Amino acid sequence: MNIEGLHAGLQAGPAIIAALIVFSALVIAAGVLAYRAGRQRGLLEAELSEEERMDLARKDAIERSRAVLSGQISEQIAPWLPDFPVNPSDARFIGKPVDFVAFCGADEGLVREIVFIEVKTGRSALSPVERSVREAITQGQVRWVEYRLE
Repeated sequence: MNIEGLHAGLQAGPAIIAALIVFSALVIAAGVLAYRAGRQRGLLEAELSEEERMDLARKDAIERSRAVLSGQISEQIAPWLPDFPVNPSDARFIGKPVDFVAFCGADEGLVREIVFIEVKTGRSALSPVERSVREAITQGQVRWVEYRLE
């Protein structure tokens, strides 16, 4: 290498170093700006997510309320729907813990059977109390009590 080439390389060195410093500063500045923008967007998404969660909670509450009301209406009209298991005039609505107690034959004057009926809509399941009533009945844990006031 000759002296002129070495001299030219030394003169270009500070320019390259300056360019690297400027480039590094730009990269750092862009990184800081991207971090801040990302953080701000994350905060905005968190706020939107809270609003969306509230909207979803409201919609869920409305759907559940509709389902409950629909179920209650269905329970009340069930005896007059097709395939109800007993004569509607023998059924008595009690609501809790089962929907109906039917005294089959009472309309004719002689009860032949007592039937407990729980009305369900859609894919609803028996509650723990309803299951326990079913078990007590199927296991014969039913009795008659005459309570007299004098």
